Amino acid sequence: MFSAIAGIVVAILAAVVMVAAYFFWITRRLARNAERAVPANGSFVTVDGNRIHYVESGEGRPILMIHGLGGTLHHLRRPLMEEFGEGYRLIAIDRPGSGYSTRGEGLDGRLAEQARQTVRFIETLGLEKPLLVGHSLGGAIALAVALDYPDTISGLALIAPLTHYEEEPPEEFRALAITSPLRRRIIANTVALPLAVKNAPKTLEFVFGPQQPPEDYAIAGGAMVGLRPGHFYATSTDLVAVHHDLPRQQTRYGELALPVGILFGTEDRVLNYERQGLAMQGKVAGLDLEIVNGIGHMPQYAITAQVVAFIRRIAERAFAS
Repeated sequence: MFSAIAGIVVAILAAVVMVAAYFFWITRRLARNAERAVPANGSFVTVDGNRIHYVESGEGRPILMIHGLGGTLHHLRRPLMEEFGEGYRLIAIDRPGSGYSTRGEGLDGRLAEQARQTVRFIETLGLEKPLLVGHSLGGAIALAVALDYPDTISGLALIAPLTHYEEEPPEEFRALAITSPLRRRIIANTVALPLAVKNAPKTLEFVFGPQQPPEDYAIAGGAMVGLRPGHFYATSTDLVAVHHDLPRQQTRYGELALPVGILFGTEDRVLNYERQGLAMQGKVAGLDLEIVNGIGHMPQYAITAQVVAFIRRIAERAFAS
C-alpha cells in the first residue's frame, strides 16, 4: 500500500517537473524572440548597483521621463519624444528592473527607493534640475522625488499619475500581486509570459481603452521587450511595494512648492481621474490640472500634440522659476 502511494506521489512530482520544464523552455524562447525583435537601443549607466538603460535626444534644459507600472522607456519615447520638437534635452529611462535596466540585489521597488535612484541618475548624468515627466506609477515616483529631494528638480508634469493609494489593484492587475519573492520568481520563469501573450488583447484593451494601441506597438513601439522574466518580476515587485510609501506620501502634497501639472483622461480605466487627479485640487498650490474628455490611460499616444503642449507649458513655468 505504502509503495503504491509513493509511486503515485513520484509520478505526480515528475509530471509537475515536466510541465514546469516545458513552461520554462517556452519562457526562454519568448524572451529570446523579444530581445531579437526589440534590442536595447540606448545607453547604459550604473547607478547604486542598478544598470540603467536610457535614451535621449535634443539639446537644452533637461526633461526626464519616467514610465509607469509594467512599462518601459518606449511608452514615452514613441511617439512623445519623437514629436516633441526642439528646445529641450529629452531623456527617458527604463526604471530599475524594467525593460533593459537591472535592479540590484536586495532592492524592493519602494517609492522612496526609486525616488533616490532617480536622483542618483540625475546626478550621474549631471542633469541640472530637470523637469520630471511621470506617467502612471512614474507619477508617484516623480512626486516622491519632489517631496524628498525638492532641490534636485524644477517641476513635475504628470500624465495619468498614481497619486493616492487604493487597497486593491484593478482586477486586470491582480495576478501581479505576488507577495512572496520566491513564488514571484518561479511564476516569472514559467507561466507568466505565456499567459501574458494569451491575455495580451484583453490587457491592451484595458490599458489603452477606449482608444486602440498603435498598430506597430509590439515591435516599433517596443512592447515586446516586456516579454522577459526579469521585467515581469520587477513589475510584480513594484505593484506589491506601493503600499509601503504611498499612504504617507499622499498626506504630504501640501509641502510641494514647485510647479506641478497633471493631465488626466476622463475615460481612464486603470486610474480613476477623480480619485487620482481631481483629488489633488486644493492640496498642491498652483496646480495646473488638465482634464481631457474621452481619453484613457495612454494620452501620450491618443493626443500626442496636446500632451506635448502640456509638458512644454509646465516646463516654461518650471524653468522660469
